[in-house]
Amino acid sequence: MPGASETKGASARSTRADAVRNRQVLLDAAAEVFVASGVDAPIREIAARAGVGTGTVYRHFPTRADLVVAVYRHQVEACAEAGPALLTDSASPFAALRAWTGLFVDFLVTKHGLAHAMRADSGGFEALHAYFLDRLVPVCAQLLDAAAEAGETEPGTQAYELMRGIGNLCAGYDDDPRYDPRRLVGLLLQGLRRPG
Repeated sequence: MPGASETKGASARSTRADAVRNRQVLLDAAAEVFVASGVDAPIREIAARAGVGTGTVYRHFPTRADLVVAVYRHQVEACAEAGPALLTDSASPFAALRAWTGLFVDFLVTKHGLAHAMRADSGGFEALHAYFLDRLVPVCAQLLDAAAEAGETEPGTQAYELMRGIGNLCAGYDDDPRYDPRRLVGLLLQGLRRPG
C-alpha cells in the first residue's frame, strides 16, 4: 500500500501535468485566435476557444504581452518540431516543405502583431527574433536540402532567403483582409520546383 508521501508526490505530478496541459490548450487556442483575429483579440475569445474562464487565462498570463510572447515561443517550437516530422510523414520532401511553410505563415501572422504588443521592450523582441532564427533557419534548410536531393527543387535556395521572402509576403496581411499571403507563398514555392 502506498505511503502518504508517495500519494502526495503522485498527486503533485498529476497537478503539474494538468497545469502543463492547460497551458498548452491555452497557447493553442490563443494562436488560433491571433491568426484569425490578430493579437488584439479579446481575451474572452481566447478563453472561450480554450474552454476556460478569462481568469484562467490571466492566471497563466497576467498581461497580453506575456501571452503573445508565450504564443510566439510555442509556435516557434511547433514549427521547429514539425519539420522533421513532416519529412517523415509526407509523400515527398516538397510536400513536407509546402506543409511546413503553411505553419510558418500562421506563425508569421501572429509574429507581426508581436512588435506592437512589445513596443516598450525592444531588447526582448530582439532576443525573441534571435531565438526564432536559431530554431527555424536550420529546419527550413533541412527541408530545402531534402527537396533538392530528391530532385524536386533546384539546389541553392538559402533557408534565410526563403523565410525572409515569405515574411515579406505576409507583411501586408494586417492591413488588408482581402490579401491572402498563403496564395502568394504557394506561387513562390511553385517557382522553386524543378521543371518536369
